[in-house]
Amino acid sequence: MFRFLVALCLLLLPLPASAQVLLSFHSFNGSYLGGRYPHAFIVLEGTLADGRQVRENYGYSTSASALSALNGPVPGIIQVEKDKYIRSTNRHFTVPLSDAQYQAIVAEVNAWKDAPGQKRYLLDKRNCIHFVARIAQMVGIRADVPQNLVRRPKLWLNLVTRLNPQLGAREIR
Repeated sequence: MFRFLVALCLLLLPLPASAQVLLSFHSFNGSYLGGRYPHAFIVLEGTLADGRQVRENYGYSTSASALSALNGPVPGIIQVEKDKYIRSTNRHFTVPLSDAQYQAIVAEVNAWKDAPGQKRYLLDKRNCIHFVARIAQMVGIRADVPQNLVRRPKLWLNLVTRLNPQLGAREIR
């Protein structure tokens, strides 16, 4: 009986929350006519081992017009989205990160943000998909970027889902 009571007490004691940051991969369907173009980005949420809360998101885009982006290199920016926007997107899959992986991702985001040169966004060679692919590769996810999907974030993330069955994710229709 004593062992039962001890076991019951242990079950009822609050345990410290485990520290973990989750990395989610998102797409936005967008509309070329609606003013918000298709987009891919990442969301980081959770707690680091030191207790610091993480609630961040990053995408790569341009501050130039779509017409300018069609004609060659334009300025690139790291874009941070509002919660309202994130709720309207497709979350394709989520993976847990170590603190070291989180720090490496933040360093990569800063490298894209601080890359030398004014015009570093290239619609078909260095866009939001390429940015998200780089982040995916950093955490061991196969993230090829075929030319026919370079402007189609949702379809591209569906391809990444198919290429990585270990994620246990489903394609989004």
